[in-house]
Amino acid sequence: MATVERPTHRDTAPGRQLPCVPFPVVDEVARHCAQDTEPNTVHIEIHLPGRVEPARLRAAFDQALARYPRALMRERPRGRFARRYEWELTGVPDTQVVTFPPRAAGALAAARERALAVAPPLASSPPLRLEVVEEPRSPGCVLLFTLNHTALDGPACLRLAATAAEIYSGTPAPAVPPPARPAPAAAPHRPARPALPARPARVAAGAPGPVPGNAMLVTELPVPRRGSGAPFTVNDQLMVATALTVADWNRAHGAPDRPLRITMPVDDRTRGPEMPIGNGTRLVEVGFTAAETDGSDVPALLRRTAERTRALKAQPRPQLGHAARVLTLPALPVAVRAGLTRGLRRLAAPWTSTTLLSNIGRVPHPLDFGDAGQATAVWFSAPARMPRGLTVTTASTGGRLHLVLRWSRSLLGDDDGVRLRELFAHHLKATEVQ
Repeated sequence: MATVERPTHRDTAPGRQLPCVPFPVVDEVARHCAQDTEPNTVHIEIHLPGRVEPARLRAAFDQALARYPRALMRERPRGRFARRYEWELTGVPDTQVVTFPPRAAGALAAARERALAVAPPLASSPPLRLEVVEEPRSPGCVLLFTLNHTALDGPACLRLAATAAEIYSGTPAPAVPPPARPAPAAAPHRPARPALPARPARVAAGAPGPVPGNAMLVTELPVPRRGSGAPFTVNDQLMVATALTVADWNRAHGAPDRPLRITMPVDDRTRGPEMPIGNGTRLVEVGFTAAETDGSDVPALLRRTAERTRALKAQPRPQLGHAARVLTLPALPVAVRAGLTRGLRRLAAPWTSTTLLSNIGRVPHPLDFGDAGQATAVWFSAPARMPRGLTVTTASTGGRLHLVLRWSRSLLGDDDGVRLRELFAHHLKATEVQ
């Protein structure tokens, strides 16, 4: 059995000056737009066939955090006229990150609800928590992470979890290949998306409930098949299924036909131990005309989608675009920029993309926790704040696709989520063309 040393948790000595890092553009925009009704959280759950030892897991995760000082951060207090938000790098956690809720029926559902409703505070290092969930009738356990998305994203958390697994099991993980990125095509250039009218479609309202916040539906599907030599990827199949699902949903609810724009995170970071921790993805938008999403020619739509996603992935671009980079220049006090950013966000709401599809793909880490076993499933979800109100997130483990639909309760209800899952499964199956 592997043994690990556990760092001592301590508070920072009064008056001690800690190293600081200015908020990157993504962190600052997220911090400006934070709200209590729809917390900006990422939820990740790793399912293990066995159970972990509490003290051993806590020690392993503490050591994993120590290897990534950028994860051990909290928001630094600032003056009224400060021009930047800053992260303080604390070196050690302020609080115990790993907790073990009581074993009980329904414990996983309750932990999922907490992940959507309560964000880890930015004032405490690190801005994440890990609940180890066990239920009486299950021999295994679930490692359920909740991240404050102002500070961290899903791939960064998976890197932390992979490091903790290596320490816990005492077995180094195999090298992780970098994400594959297509070379620019030699064919004549085509635009990354078709020319679109000014405003994209919104997801049509269903039957929202009286309680604000986010809800989600977790499901497992087969990874869609592709013919030999297919010119598109599984990610392209997921993109097409998402577009057709939203178009079908909108038609069924009497929404006018409009083009769709689907936001897609692109992660160019290495996945190995040297992976930078934080919010490291850049956002691109894949466009579809209203005519393309009638479902009449799925093979042609797959080919066009593949062309667009290849071009978008190959193009260098700031994480949130050029406008966000200009908006976060420290020319004005941060409080002034915050008000300006929130105002512009409200004005830009009608032009926000229709929805977001975030696909991690095949989980790049074995996530082997020794005698507790190797991960059998990994689910994660991204925030679904209005005006989008719906996000689709996927990962695959062991040849199965792990899908989460997450939505704003201001837009959709639980029955709506079930119907959207049915539509998505139907359209994903339809992408299995030869």
